[in-house]
Amino acid sequence: MKQQERMKALGPEFIDVTWGAGGSSSEETIKCVTTSQVAIGLETSMHLTCTNMPREKLDWALERCKEIGIQNILALRGDAPRGVETWTASEGGFSNAIDLVKYIREKHGDWFCIGVAGYPEGHIENSDKEAEFAHFIQKAKLADYVVTQLFYEPDLFLSWYNRVRAAGIEIPILPGIMPIQTYAGFQRLIGREKTYVPAEVLAALEVVKNDDLAVREYGVKLAVEMCEKLKAGGHKGFHFYTMNLEKSVREILQGAGFVSLAVAAANAEE
Repeated sequence: MKQQERMKALGPEFIDVTWGAGGSSSEETIKCVTTSQVAIGLETSMHLTCTNMPREKLDWALERCKEIGIQNILALRGDAPRGVETWTASEGGFSNAIDLVKYIREKHGDWFCIGVAGYPEGHIENSDKEAEFAHFIQKAKLADYVVTQLFYEPDLFLSWYNRVRAAGIEIPILPGIMPIQTYAGFQRLIGREKTYVPAEVLAALEVVKNDDLAVREYGVKLAVEMCEKLKAGGHKGFHFYTMNLEKSVREILQGAGFVSLAVAAANAEE
């Protein structure tokens, strides 16, 4: 709770709370969003996934959100459960995020502000990038905003963003920024997500890979540079994947000019 209070002082538009596969942590998720939205006063977006989610479970979650006052939902297909290689729809559930968004709209109209995921490099499970892009456009037409998958090459995002806009999508698109915290964690992440990383970034990390502090500091520097480039391209909103690690994000916000030095310093002292 104290961590959320410190993050609130940095002035985020909203925070995200993730949803366990199949609602495995649903009670904890509801408890967490209640704390952030009601007790702390942070505008909160709750993730919902299709993985092992029958309609009855989804209905329960959405009704709880309405009772609490949570109006923001990030609708995702979700990953396959741990230990399962291929994602499959559950009986009585949903096959993709489009079905999930349609269902929420049918049941609740425009009460919820619904976000969806975007993939600047394409979804790793779909080798047909044109079909994947067409699917995304169909999904985005039903949504209120987009949060993108992480990336480390701003030009890839900018090219994809321009293509999305050219396809007629006008809703807010928030680029997903994932600070590098440790070398091992970074390697696992890019391996799992098959994320493109520029050669100069890999080379810089190779030099400091055995120094955790230096890796984290480089991660902050890289994220600031990415934000600056995206800001120069006209982007004003960013989605930071904090992974509950606030220090790097605070330093990125300061370095990119989103918060003042005084605010960041006061926040760090608490």
